[in-house]
Amino acid sequence: MKTGTIVKAVSGFYYVDCDNGVIQCKARGNFRRTKVSPIVGDTVNFSIVDGNTGIIENVLPRKNSLSRPAVANIDKIIIVSSYENPAPDTYLIDRMTAISVFNRIEPIIVFNKSDLGDFSKISHIYKNAGFNTYTISALNNGTLSSLKEEFNNCVCAMAGNSGVGKTSIINALFGNLNLKTGEISTALGRGRHTTRHTEMFKTDSGGYIIDTPGFSSVINTDNIMDFKEKLVDCFKDFAPYINCKYTTCTHICEAGCGILKALDNGDIEKSRHNSYVALFNELKDVNKWNRNKG
Repeated sequence: MKTGTIVKAVSGFYYVDCDNGVIQCKARGNFRRTKVSPIVGDTVNFSIVDGNTGIIENVLPRKNSLSRPAVANIDKIIIVSSYENPAPDTYLIDRMTAISVFNRIEPIIVFNKSDLGDFSKISHIYKNAGFNTYTISALNNGTLSSLKEEFNNCVCAMAGNSGVGKTSIINALFGNLNLKTGEISTALGRGRHTTRHTEMFKTDSGGYIIDTPGFSSVINTDNIMDFKEKLVDCFKDFAPYINCKYTTCTHICEAGCGILKALDNGDIEKSRHNSYVALFNELKDVNKWNRNKG
């Protein structure tokens, strides 16, 4: 019995990275009965059938998992924005950070294309909120050294709109991968000419990297109620101020709300609270009988 990490899943075959290299495996039939299907990122035990193929026997407990793309055990999500085309959107960034925190994934904020303009105002928002925040240019290696340390010995997902330079950043950090622009996104089924599979790429920092599509599907019908109930906890910069007069406080308009007081005092960034309110309103009508939002 050997242990490894699934780095790719295509047409019922799982490619497991282990001490012997990457082994093509099938899964035991009992996974269909237990309703636990192996996915990319899973740590699995498998047996060798011959030198080049194997059988996955069981999936080890997951730290977390996302539904689309189907991937498990992500340590960090690198949320990338650019100066323009498209410009940073604080609501989209805050939505992704909240979803990341909910899934026990550390969000890292990256503003790319610093050669085009000044990110100081928006980067201040996220530094002030306690996030590891980087302002870089994928064209300037001198801006990348600190960011590269975030990838050491962990599984990192790259997220952000098309055009923000995710693949350019990957190539600047890990030239050995030599990915063509759009290559990872195509592998994940985001383009018109795609094979729909997810793949993780091994880096020279002792970990793996994966590009991800949009995050709206990450809040799915399995966990949306839990996310709704824990929404304020997903804004960790609010935590010191949750000392409200009423235990039922929504932190939107109530008298005696500690978060609103902190907002008035400038201790919480206004854009962060605006995003919280927008997410709260997006989720407020969701209940256990109507869980198809998000």
